[in-house]
Amino acid sequence: MKLVKNIFVASLVVVAVSSCRKEDALNLEDIPGLGGDTWVKGPIDKWIYDSLTVPFNIAAKYKWDQSELEQDKTLVPPKEESVIPVLGSIKKAWINTYIAEAGVPFFKLISPKFLVLVGSGSYNRGSITLGTAEGGRKVVLYQINSFRVKGMPGYVPADTTTVIEMFHVIQHEFAHILDQNVKVPVSFGGPSANSYTSDWLNVTPTEAKNEGFITQYAISGKDDDWAEMVSIMLVYGKAYFDNYVNSITYTTPTANGTTSTQARNRLRQKEASVVTYFKQAWNIDFYSLQNRTKTAINALLY
Repeated sequence: MKLVKNIFVASLVVVAVSSCRKEDALNLEDIPGLGGDTWVKGPIDKWIYDSLTVPFNIAAKYKWDQSELEQDKTLVPPKEESVIPVLGSIKKAWINTYIAEAGVPFFKLISPKFLVLVGSGSYNRGSITLGTAEGGRKVVLYQINSFRVKGMPGYVPADTTTVIEMFHVIQHEFAHILDQNVKVPVSFGGPSANSYTSDWLNVTPTEAKNEGFITQYAISGKDDDWAEMVSIMLVYGKAYFDNYVNSITYTTPTANGTTSTQARNRLRQKEASVVTYFKQAWNIDFYSLQNRTKTAINALLY
């Protein structure tokens, strides 16, 4: 699964022409990262081993290895000074919050076992990929080099977007993993079945909201509607969600004939489905998890 964010990119394309003689040899062994860098393990590796691998059986790769990533994208490695702050924040606001609600055995059973860190975002045509998950095992997290929390050089309290988006990605992908282990009821997407569209990039956030979706990306299909509901409610908190729902007050029905009351009801039905699923499938009090998550993220930022 991928979580992508809509952006507008102004591109300047520069075409460079070069030649290569037939007899010039290409020394593949000299291309850094082609087969994965090797290094003497240091303090970062010890922190990962002690904080993630030993207690949770989670490995994290921060050294550059293009084979772990999309081959057709231009990406950059993470800065090493960002690795521990990023992973430490993930532990505080994702791992610890789930463990507090569901226990260590649950987290060991369900959590992805391999995190890959990338310094930049992965840019597409008209969007940016912020994270990917593969089979519930591996999660790739992008934009590590822009991550700033309290105590890090360059931290600005007003500029919290990258941190919020990082947790948005993690919670989104983990919601998919939960669904892969215990399926979300088919009825979840029922209220919005006629509004889903693969052409989500051409739907504005306001249009998606007025159809009863928590984000623009949620309108792309039932699976991502589910993951976005879980993620946004956890990361932004109950007050944000309630305000979002209550602010849907347009007077003219949408092109799909949806009224503002129907849009609000759809979101409340989805909220109820999420809360019920977490309780029945995992014995987790979603609202308690929501409060813990929002509190932990706020502690990192303010």
